[in-house]
Amino acid sequence: MPVKVIAIDDDPAMTELLALLLKTHGFEVGTANMGEDGIRIIRETSPDVVILDLMMPEMDGWKVCAEVRKFSNVPILIFSALDNPGMVASALDNGADDYIVKPVSSGVLVARLNKLTRRSEINPKPQVQPQAAATPA
Repeated sequence: MPVKVIAIDDDPAMTELLALLLKTHGFEVGTANMGEDGIRIIRETSPDVVILDLMMPEMDGWKVCAEVRKFSNVPILIFSALDNPGMVASALDNGADDYIVKPVSSGVLVARLNKLTRRSEINPKPQVQPQAAATPA
């Protein structure tokens, strides 16, 4: 069964590139170009791992990570152009499981995803909690 990955980045070219690259390595890939859409997809599909950019308009990666942590322990790999040790530490302290600075070789990206999925197989993730349906007014 292929590993399900959700890539969330505001740059459609980046999500398309990630999808193309990861599919050639046997991953099942879904993408979102807005934080809100990414959260919805994570709730609906229960991926094995999430690739998340930090710098996005409207809802940035920090907020997406915080929202996802409210309902899921899915491994989150931050994939960002921000190369600042303080930012890396902050992302990891706030719920991310790993951090990679763009650009990165495909081999390193795949190895990090494999590491995260192996770790989650050892410590199985709890089921994603369904979002409560809104009641009509």
